[in-house]
Amino acid sequence: MDHNQPSLGSTVIPVVNKLRQVLVNVGEGESRLQLPVAAVVGSQSSGKSSVLEALVGRDFLPRGADICTRRPLLLQLVRTDEEAGEYGEFMHLPGRKFFDFAQIRAEIQAETDREAGENKRISSKEICLKIYSNRVLDMTLVDLPGLTKVPIGDQPPDVETQIHKMILSYIRQPHCLIVAVTPANSDLANSDALQIAGIADPDGNRTIGVITKLDIMDRGTDACNILLNKSIPLGLGYIGVVNRCQEDIQLNRGIQDALAFEAAFFQSHPVYNNVSDCCGIPQLAKKLNQIFVQYIFKMLPDLKSSIRSKLVAAEKEHSSYGHMPQESDYASLVLGILLNYSKAFVSLLDGKNEELLTCELYGGARIRYIFQSIFVRRLEEVNPFERLTDEEIRTLIYNATGPSSALFVPEVPFQVLVRRQIARLLDPSLQCARLVYNELVKMSHSCLVHELQRFPILKARINAIAESFLLERLEPSNKMIHDIVEMEADFINTSHPKFIGGNKAVEVASNQLRTYRLTSPRSRDGVDSDAVSVSGSNRISNAIVARTLSNGIFSDQGVRSVAEIERNGSPGSERSSNWRIPAFFRGREVHNPEINISRSKSDHATVNHREHASSTIHLREPPLTLSSLEMHSEHEAMALVVTKLLLESYYTIVRKNIQDFVPKAIMHFMVNRMKRELRNVLIKNLYREDLFQNLLEETEEVSRNRNRVEETLRALQEASRLLDEIPTEAATAERGLL
Repeated sequence: MDHNQPSLGSTVIPVVNKLRQVLVNVGEGESRLQLPVAAVVGSQSSGKSSVLEALVGRDFLPRGADICTRRPLLLQLVRTDEEAGEYGEFMHLPGRKFFDFAQIRAEIQAETDREAGENKRISSKEICLKIYSNRVLDMTLVDLPGLTKVPIGDQPPDVETQIHKMILSYIRQPHCLIVAVTPANSDLANSDALQIAGIADPDGNRTIGVITKLDIMDRGTDACNILLNKSIPLGLGYIGVVNRCQEDIQLNRGIQDALAFEAAFFQSHPVYNNVSDCCGIPQLAKKLNQIFVQYIFKMLPDLKSSIRSKLVAAEKEHSSYGHMPQESDYASLVLGILLNYSKAFVSLLDGKNEELLTCELYGGARIRYIFQSIFVRRLEEVNPFERLTDEEIRTLIYNATGPSSALFVPEVPFQVLVRRQIARLLDPSLQCARLVYNELVKMSHSCLVHELQRFPILKARINAIAESFLLERLEPSNKMIHDIVEMEADFINTSHPKFIGGNKAVEVASNQLRTYRLTSPRSRDGVDSDAVSVSGSNRISNAIVARTLSNGIFSDQGVRSVAEIERNGSPGSERSSNWRIPAFFRGREVHNPEINISRSKSDHATVNHREHASSTIHLREPPLTLSSLEMHSEHEAMALVVTKLLLESYYTIVRKNIQDFVPKAIMHFMVNRMKRELRNVLIKNLYREDLFQNLLEETEEVSRNRNRVEETLRALQEASRLLDEIPTEAATAERGLL
């Protein structure tokens, strides 16, 4: 088969094939760029192999009675000058040229057996073969296993399904041209090739039919209507060919003789002579070539766009790896990285990063969230009396007064209790500092500039120095937090303008008690549970008042109530409930049920020594802790309520101070110092000539990636150049080649 006339395919397709090879060599497979390829499909013994060999003009495919094509064969035909000779190259044997086509057949068979075994099994792994010849037109073909229904040899029972699936994986690709081979001596309506082509290409726009064995049709019949695309129309029509028979192969009848026989057959045939443009291997090759060229022009804009985008991505990746630094460049490179890192950290902290995220909270915003939504909110949720019971407060008041009863609410219990509650604010404050420290460490690791990907030692040293510096700044932050809490505990400022004060606390407590008496009269069975209002900004729960009153002031155990005191009076008392009036806190006569006095009804008659002994009054031992069910005086009840009011008022003042000063301390000693001093700390520790070589040492992976990217970049640049060599559709039309 000789094609000496110029064709558009001889101009365009070689460039595309070079482009394909360039991209395959760097792993940019043709599937990504959708370069055109023709897949030959058909049933076993339909003549697929004969068609392919006729297109090449050489015997090179395995032959046999059973299935021969057991792996996909990617066949790339490259037209060369006559002086270059004819030879083949396998992708799995790079650099080796096969000038003997019998050796090509043997290598195809051997490579098939290596992958699929020697007993008819199949494999989907491609064999890639490139044939250089002056007899061919440039195109890329895929020879696929023939469709079969009955497994043979070691083939699995589902071999038909496996082959079907393998073929569809190729012909479903939109860039794949389907060459459907059907023998002329079979019913076209039952063609296996057309049936599977119809699945992948329902409209038939990518399918060209090849009718083989026209010379062995029954006498008096012909395939003229099929070749004229009248029977089962296809978008690309049909081509009829004449194959070598098995006898020709056994007699070593060459391809050229077979092509000559085919040409004579069509010229002498009374029917096919009138449709010569639809007959013969040369016409099939020409049509495939034209289809390839048209497809290339159609996909050329997208192909160029794809190459350009990949070229930009490769250049960007290459710039991230950069060039191997020279010794003279060490100092400037290290300094630049340190400055860029410091700038990136400050930008991340201040929220001035160019790539603001919407999917997550990051940078300085996380520190603000720690202050406002975690630290401040948590302190506001803490109950001032948490881990402090009424019994503990009463016990402390008892202990502070000694054997005497105080006329006023003791000051010592209040100060002891408030210091105890203030001390509890230290731990969450220190936790706040630790949370901010952790966030700053994360930020120091996440703001890495792209140059650091090349130098893992420098990256590790920067991380270590930043973390060490933050740890140093955490210490004065914690010390300041300790000082703040200790200052609050060391001086209880009862003159604070927002502190409720003793007089006000007693007034509030008295109003609460009076309101309770008026609105919730207590029966012997319990206490009313309505809430008791508290004047000002302080509020005490009904449960506390109810328990306090039920346990003391309004108990039914012979204790005089405040109402009784106000109604009956007592020596030296006043009716006012002001806390400065001693009568308000005066002790009451208490009937203690624990003191048992036993008397006999006949004690005026006869009393012996034993009866006298049984009437002795026994006192119990004092308890280690106060019971929550006993309240001995109104003074005691009032002291409890007043102390809790004072404690809550002052704790609220201190809590707000802590909420304000702790974030300020953390910002001053840690965050802002990190912003101001990180750059100088890094330069001081790392900008040293004796460290440069070690800091700028690259890993093998970085070197490997740089080499890979450089190869890809060169390949894409070559691909871009090759695309520029492809003539435009308008230019080819002017030359009459389209």
